[in-house]
Amino acid sequence: MTIQEAMQSRHTVRRYTGRKIPEDICRRLRDRIEKNNEAFDLAMSLAVEDTGAFGPLLRLVLAKGVRNYVILAGRNRPGLEEDVGYCGADVMLLAQTLGLNSWWVGGTFSRGGVSRRAAPEAEKILGLIAVGCGAVPGVPHKSRKPEEIAAYNGKAPEWFDRGVEAVLLAPTALNRQAFTIRGEGRRVSMAYGGGALSGVDLGIGKYHFEAGAGKENFDWA
Repeated sequence: MTIQEAMQSRHTVRRYTGRKIPEDICRRLRDRIEKNNEAFDLAMSLAVEDTGAFGPLLRLVLAKGVRNYVILAGRNRPGLEEDVGYCGADVMLLAQTLGLNSWWVGGTFSRGGVSRRAAPEAEKILGLIAVGCGAVPGVPHKSRKPEEIAAYNGKAPEWFDRGVEAVLLAPTALNRQAFTIRGEGRRVSMAYGGGALSGVDLGIGKYHFEAGAGKENFDWA
C-alpha cells in the first residue's frame, strides 16, 4: 500500500481487538519515529501493550481496547506543534500501510498515564496516536469541498488539486478542516484557523498536501 492509498483508506478507529502488534511492525514504527525525532528534534515514542493512556470510563465507553499508542511530544519550543503534526501524520500513514488502524487523540487522554511512558526529553505532550487492529474498519467523515478551503491564481495544475484533495483526507481537531490554501505558480501557502492545537493541524495538513501534490512540484511560500 502506498502513502496515497493509505490516505484514502485511513479512517478514525476508536475500538480495538486484543490482538498484539507483531514485533516486526513495532520495529518499523519505532524506526520511523526515531528518524523523525532526529530530523525534527522531537521526543515521540511508541508504547506497546499499555492501557494507561485512558481512564477506566473512557476505556469502557470511548477507547475500548486501546493498548498501543504513539506519544506525540518534544521540547517546549516555537514550532513544536507544527513539527509534531507533520511527523505524526507520517507515522500514522505508515501504520496504515502496515495494516494497522489508528486514531489521532488531541485531548481526551490521561496525561499522567501517558507521561509515565514518555521519553525523558518529552517536555510537552501534544497528544497521541492510538494504533492497533481495529474492531471496526472506520468510516469516512463528512468533508468540506476543495473550493471552500483552496484557491489558485489562474488555472490550477493537477498537482495542486491532488494536494488539496489529500488535505481533506487528513484528521483534524473536531474535524474542522479550517485550512486556507493558496497557490500561484510553484508557490503554495497554507494556514489554519485558530483554536487549540491549530499548529498541529497545520503540520498534518502540510504533510498530506506534500504527499498528494508531490514535493518536487511546488515550494512552500
